[in-house]
Amino acid sequence: VAALMCDLKVPRWDFQTGRQLRTSPLYDRLDAQGARWMEKHGFERVKYFVPPGKDLLDLDQSKTFYKPDWFDIVGSEVKCCKEAVCVIDMSSFTKFEISSTGDQALESLQYLFSNDLDVPVGHVVHTGMLNEKGGYENDCSIARLSKRSFFMISPTDQQVHCWAWLKNHLPDDSNLTVEDVTWKYTALNLIGPRAVDVLSELSYAPMTPEHFPSLFCKEMSVGYANGIRVMSITHTGEPGFMLYIPIEYALHVYNEVMNMGQKYGIRNAGYYALRSLRIEKFFAFWGQDLDAYTTPMECGREFQVKLEKGTQFVGQEALLEQKQHGVYKRFTMFILEDHDTDLDLWPWWGEPIYRNGRYVGKTTSSAYSYTLERHVCLGFVQHFHEETGQRLVVTTDFINQGEYEIDIAGQRFQAKAKLYPFSSLFAQRRRKDEVELSSYQRE
Repeated sequence: VAALMCDLKVPRWDFQTGRQLRTSPLYDRLDAQGARWMEKHGFERVKYFVPPGKDLLDLDQSKTFYKPDWFDIVGSEVKCCKEAVCVIDMSSFTKFEISSTGDQALESLQYLFSNDLDVPVGHVVHTGMLNEKGGYENDCSIARLSKRSFFMISPTDQQVHCWAWLKNHLPDDSNLTVEDVTWKYTALNLIGPRAVDVLSELSYAPMTPEHFPSLFCKEMSVGYANGIRVMSITHTGEPGFMLYIPIEYALHVYNEVMNMGQKYGIRNAGYYALRSLRIEKFFAFWGQDLDAYTTPMECGREFQVKLEKGTQFVGQEALLEQKQHGVYKRFTMFILEDHDTDLDLWPWWGEPIYRNGRYVGKTTSSAYSYTLERHVCLGFVQHFHEETGQRLVVTTDFINQGEYEIDIAGQRFQAKAKLYPFSSLFAQRRRKDEVELSSYQRE
């Protein structure tokens, strides 16, 4: 929008016009429960839920670069995700079905995606759809529904681009079908250790890891509604399940989940909680951390690439070259050491990163970690020759042996750099006593 190009936008700024163009079937139900909304690709998504008694108008009008008024609200949602169970409506995610009469679907997807999709039926694969330079054109999860049918889930703002990329690169074969089914399914994300209890009771089937392992997909009945695609992923690193529900069952399944979950401390949550959870687990998101110029080798996703899967794929040569010669930027996690959450300006994204006093990159996303009780920034570190400025290969030693600072509005804060998430700290901070579920129930 031309009129807004030079406007100073506060963090988490949203358009005020052209809203409610695309909504979930649960929109009115969630809105009545205090949902505050943001827009993504024309789709309304929940930021957080305002508890009873809060001034909604005052909260909506509060705009700041400092600690926001929703800090405690999101914190309680994150706490519930870690200790009980939360529900996040993620219906805006892009969804495609690719099928064929023969092996065309598998062969085509093996060529377009970097990971190996020739997995047993019911398995879910995290993978990237790359360009010739190895950069991400799409970051997605693909479930194998049958021998010749696949279900692909991508970020919300990838719908148009992903459709165009598939159409331009898939063979013109009448036996191969691609369908955009985003509108057909409502997606509910059940996050938390008690999600298994809620879903077990509603499905009348054991949902423990022994019976429903990680990265698994199965079509089943939930609350007497048939055809629910249940996946053991949450996009946060926390335990739980994604439910892809035919839209005619959406409200019924949501009500059943909320009713059954009351005894387990269930509550609604929004994307701000999701953001905090995924950033503290060092999860990169397309459009924020990943783009067409970033490869899996540069962002620590080598495990999602199968260079020797028996067939060539787009971007393979570029990745082989990076594997042999190294990369010129590395995705890195930073924990702010001397930052005062209450008094200092917050990092949001785009802050300069300094190593030993020299500029080496900038942050791509950030959030407050309610588990670590500190701010976490994600970003890319580069290595420049001190005299010529030439880009050099970034090694693990280069990352680990530097002293880092993050510049927030001209003030530098010390930061600890890591190439892997702080899993040990998470384990130390988990509560050892039994959760008092009544404390999560809304009054």
